[in-house]
Amino acid sequence: MRPLLALSATALFVAGCNSTGTAQATGSPTPAPTVAPSAATPFDADRAFADLKKQVAFGPRVPNTKGHDDCRDWIMGELKTITGGKAFRQDFSLTLDGKKLPMSNLVAQFNPSAKKQIMFCAHWDTRPTADQEINAEKKKQPIPGANDGASGVACLLEVARQLAKVPPTVGVQIVFFDGEDYGPGLDRMFLGARQWAKHPALPKPEYAILIDMIGDIDLGIPREPNSERMAPKVVQKVFDAAKSLGVTQFKDVEGPEIEDDHMPLQAAGWSAIDLIDFDYGPWHTLDDTPGKCSGESLKAVGVVLAKVAYDEK
Repeated sequence: MRPLLALSATALFVAGCNSTGTAQATGSPTPAPTVAPSAATPFDADRAFADLKKQVAFGPRVPNTKGHDDCRDWIMGELKTITGGKAFRQDFSLTLDGKKLPMSNLVAQFNPSAKKQIMFCAHWDTRPTADQEINAEKKKQPIPGANDGASGVACLLEVARQLAKVPPTVGVQIVFFDGEDYGPGLDRMFLGARQWAKHPALPKPEYAILIDMIGDIDLGIPREPNSERMAPKVVQKVFDAAKSLGVTQFKDVEGPEIEDDHMPLQAAGWSAIDLIDFDYGPWHTLDDTPGKCSGESLKAVGVVLAKVAYDEK
């Protein structure tokens, strides 16, 4: 996907997500949260995990590939079904190395007439190279992207189903960014988020919550420093919601500094945060498969986001 550790401030305007290192994920599957958010229909962990596997089954979701186009169309189909046909695409393209890359940000909105708007977002593309592999030949292959790409989409699709059945008081925008992980360098990453920051297709929300790599079977989401620095009240809102629900997968400690899709939004003056578990050994390798992920981890994040949305007035 895209997370990166401790980069300079000049990187705020470029697209991408990398890291200076990774840690191995260990331990048993995380327990399911025991408390459901009020006013929401139950989060279906099995259906969310099936959505994760469905995306991986398309193959690599890299611009200019069949898997990319097929997955885009499937996500749009799901969003239109959920919203009654009100979802749309923000299409754009970039030319890199003489090659045109058509991309699409995928968008749904709930309660659009509400004065207060918030955003939940994730990226849906996958890394074209497994750059964290040791073997040189494996490095050239695209990653499956079960956690790094598919997990955020799967979680938010299920949240969207809740919002459609029980409308929130505030407006909720759900945006799936393309081109987050293209690379190899930061100047070729966060492409969809940069496009949105420059040309938003919806009104600016009060704040945006990005989720990325939240499907790890041994999930632990700390406070991300760039998020804490730029939007501490939003971070606290999320962690308060997790605490009130008894969702222990949110760890009230400082984690690594991450470069991700929230950075172009922050650079454009938005209050935007990143919820991410970067302690994930298969990051940017061929081992980023559904077997390393858990539907209960998707649920842990989904119920917290739903509570945040329903608690807003």
